[in-house]
Amino acid sequence: MMDEAHHELLAEVAALYYEQDMTQNAIAKQIGLSRVKVYRLLKEAREQDVVRININYPIARDAHLEASLVETFNLKDAVVLNPVTQTNSLQRLGVATARYLERQLANYTRLAICPGRSTYEAINAIRSDFLSDLQVTQAIGSLPYDMYEYDSTVLTRQLAQKLGGEAMYLTSPVMADSAEAAVVIRSQRDVQRALLAASQSDVALVGIGNLDPATSGFVTANFLEPQELDEMRKDGAIGDIAMQMFRVDGSMYPCALNERVIGITFDELRGIPLTIAMAMGVEKARAILGSIRSGVIDVLCTDNRTAAQVIELN
Repeated sequence: MMDEAHHELLAEVAALYYEQDMTQNAIAKQIGLSRVKVYRLLKEAREQDVVRININYPIARDAHLEASLVETFNLKDAVVLNPVTQTNSLQRLGVATARYLERQLANYTRLAICPGRSTYEAINAIRSDFLSDLQVTQAIGSLPYDMYEYDSTVLTRQLAQKLGGEAMYLTSPVMADSAEAAVVIRSQRDVQRALLAASQSDVALVGIGNLDPATSGFVTANFLEPQELDEMRKDGAIGDIAMQMFRVDGSMYPCALNERVIGITFDELRGIPLTIAMAMGVEKARAILGSIRSGVIDVLCTDNRTAAQVIELN
């Protein structure tokens, strides 16, 4: 828990900056701190939810491409953003996804989430006044500290707190040291309980990775060297969902890494009534296509350029 005096300081600095439009230099002079310290306090205030900044982007959607995705791939639904510019497009897609998710959560009570930058944007965009008696379950184990911001434990806690719901954590690393170790971890009572809860969710929110060595979480988390991942791509691996790799035809890519993941499986995701995937960028089009062909995804949230490319590739 944050110290009350420190919380008060964060609130005071934030109020001077955001409500009274004082400069950081003026605030520093008034309360006797350096400007650098004021900057850090403002940053911490946002990180600790003392300050919440909501930017209301216009959410323009492409109904024609949404219908085309649903018809072409037999999806339950689609959300296709039609951005005016590419600036902050992922954040805008996060807003569109969040609004769609809010509508679905009016009818459901159990949500499983997987980590990633995309899901982070969607969860961050859910409105703080949208309260729901919801159980939020961590669908895969925790990521290394270097990826803390996008970790499923952090996202689970943030969303449960925002919605006033219950959080269920998967107390395990996302990647075991070996397939044999993964079997042992999955057999633990608390891990079994969380995995069962994730598989019994009404809605799942996932991202789609395209295994680019420059940006892939497998490399960032030191699970693979860039050249190892590049070799896997040349061998047919095209993308990943919930840290499990698949081919462009939708089949699982056979590798030891998949057997080491502690988290929800593709078969379990297929059993969830509504699995929502969020991904954008034409460089991800083949990975998105493979994920749709896997039968895991019910709803795709993307942008118009990516949607058109996915349809063209089919």
